[in-house]
Amino acid sequence: MPQAGVRERLWRQTSQRDVAGTCCSARSSRTGYRRQFRSRVYVTPNFPLVTRHSSFSFYLVEDSIDSFIRFLAVERGLSENYQFSTQRSLSDFAHWCAASKKIDNPRGVTLPVISEYLAERKRAGLSASSIKLIVVALKIFFKFLAAKQAIERDPAEAVALPRIERFLPETLNELQVEQLLESIDTKAVHGLRDRAMIELLYASGLRISELANARLENFNSEERVVRVTGKGNKTRLVPVGRKACEALAAYLSAERPKLVKRRSSSEIFLSERGSKLTTTRIWQIVKKHARRAGLEKNVYPHLLRHSFATHLLGNGADLRIIQEMLGHADISTTQVYTHVDQQRLKAVHRQFHPRA
Repeated sequence: MPQAGVRERLWRQTSQRDVAGTCCSARSSRTGYRRQFRSRVYVTPNFPLVTRHSSFSFYLVEDSIDSFIRFLAVERGLSENYQFSTQRSLSDFAHWCAASKKIDNPRGVTLPVISEYLAERKRAGLSASSIKLIVVALKIFFKFLAAKQAIERDPAEAVALPRIERFLPETLNELQVEQLLESIDTKAVHGLRDRAMIELLYASGLRISELANARLENFNSEERVVRVTGKGNKTRLVPVGRKACEALAAYLSAERPKLVKRRSSSEIFLSERGSKLTTTRIWQIVKKHARRAGLEKNVYPHLLRHSFATHLLGNGADLRIIQEMLGHADISTTQVYTHVDQQRLKAVHRQFHPRA
């Protein structure tokens, strides 16, 4: 059984061979190593160095996963969260193979082995959407190994994706959005920041991570647009409404300067300590103001994104334009809002038509 030092040397040799000249900076953290590749973050999986399944061959499995995660970061430019999710799915599968099937090499994985693993995860209570994430991770991993000729055939090629029941997104109506925004006391502590933040969420349909990472240099108040980086590190320009621009201007001139500390960066929305607001804190702020507004619905940041799209569609906006503003890669993702609008029309018809 190789010791930790051997494992580290193996990883270091592979890293130097695969990523020489690409790594710009590195730092360690509790969750593993982070390496910056020309503004893209690569997260090295933080596998346990010695486990009860440890063998020299098993470290080769881990090494294959390391190489694959580097591929996702450098070649595909996928997000840090996606890297973490994929690494976790593959790591769990690798350890299950080693413990249950004594398989410590990707060449030993077959279609029945994958099917048995997925069935076991389903029996453990995993939802269809979670199993789908695992299937996708396995499919792209083994496809990657087959392309590199590290395995003779792709065992995951015939694995079918589980069917997921699609639920219509919840939304607020326009009066409820107005009620939420007007309930924010801009004279209270951080009131201007919170008002600007929720205005921007609704006015531009941003994801919570996009809002947290929005930077001053990417906001153009004259053109009324903001450049954001969404899924897959894709950037897009999103219009910002007049009222949201006014709320941002009030926050940037009167409140943000008081939040800036020596080590503050250029994120638009800052915390009391001068650091950027986390997605968790943004969630809490939205929930707090929804309670104060007396809204009975479960209000959360993504609900404002759903409301943004639904209200645009209901007022006659083109579906393709909404797709661009939301940053959806596939139009089918945006089409769910047409069903929401149809549901609303049916509800209005039932309520007001005399023979409904």
